Amino acid sequence: MGIFDMLKGQLIDVIEWVDPTRNTIVHKYDMNGKEIMMGAQLTVREGQVAIFVNEGQIADIFESGRYELQTSNMPIMTALKAWKFGFNSPFKSDVYFVNVKQFLDCKWGTQNPVMMRDTEFGVIRLRAFGSYAFRVADPKALLLECFGTAKTYTVEDIEGQIKRTVVSSLSDAIAESKIPALDIAANYDELGNYVKASVNPKLAELGVQLTAFVIENVSLPEEVEKAMDRRTSMGVVGDLGKYTQYQAAEALRESANNPGGAAGAGIGMGAGVAMGQLFTQAFTGQQPAAAPAAAPQAAAGFCSACGQPLTAGAKFCPNCGAKQNAAPACPACGNPVGADAKFCPNCGQKL
Repeated sequence: MGIFDMLKGQLIDVIEWVDPTRNTIVHKYDMNGKEIMMGAQLTVREGQVAIFVNEGQIADIFESGRYELQTSNMPIMTALKAWKFGFNSPFKSDVYFVNVKQFLDCKWGTQNPVMMRDTEFGVIRLRAFGSYAFRVADPKALLLECFGTAKTYTVEDIEGQIKRTVVSSLSDAIAESKIPALDIAANYDELGNYVKASVNPKLAELGVQLTAFVIENVSLPEEVEKAMDRRTSMGVVGDLGKYTQYQAAEALRESANNPGGAAGAGIGMGAGVAMGQLFTQAFTGQQPAAAPAAAPQAAAGFCSACGQPLTAGAKFCPNCGAKQNAAPACPACGNPVGADAKFCPNCGQKL
């Protein structure tokens, strides 16, 4: 091997990177102790950006395309190296490839419940989860603020910061929107757009931006969900007017479903009839009719022997059997009155 071949083996003439993963954001090109040859071929694929760093200072940035490295297309590097008149010496520099494609289906969720004040339920706790997508908007800012000197930088390295920023903005969005807890599900898109617009200015300092933000679910506390289920059940039955009627119907249904032989069958039949009456009253808006009070029967007279009341036309007392010459009775209250009385001494009825 000649000295020229040996020197040529220490130079890099092709620079490119094919991403074998789906989550690598930044990849540092492995120089393997070699120097880049002036005139080397640089290939930057779609969705990538190549950044040259000279002695810790960011120099030239190349978008997607194929380049032949010369002083004409490396103005910053030329100034740093003080190359003049097209001096084509090799140079040593770090090359970073940055993925600027979208990173999809990243998950987020609230580790702790979000407190909010609801107009209907008061202070409640909410949990939420969903997904988001992001991309590198400013490769230079990302390299300066996040990447450092590591060989690779992945989605896992930055998603923690994005999740915390997202959850904080979502809490503010729910609180400021004053949307009732029962109506949040109908406003997922509006809340998602609000969060995306709120988060992007904060992430711009890191060189990234959200391209999509999706709220998949906002869950209420268990006790609130149970109250909602009860209200839904009442709504299916109809407007009962009073919640006690609904509870009575539920109790009757449980009794009807309780197995117990003939007794259980009788209870079930009675429960079915009672439940039918409750539902009829609920749908018609009627209140249960009170049973008419039994009208007191006025006695036609009283036994002259034992004083027990007698029915009209009785010739003998049903209590003592004595033959009757019935004493007169008040037609209003049924109490005995004297034969010559003009008014009842008990109720004042005129006789």
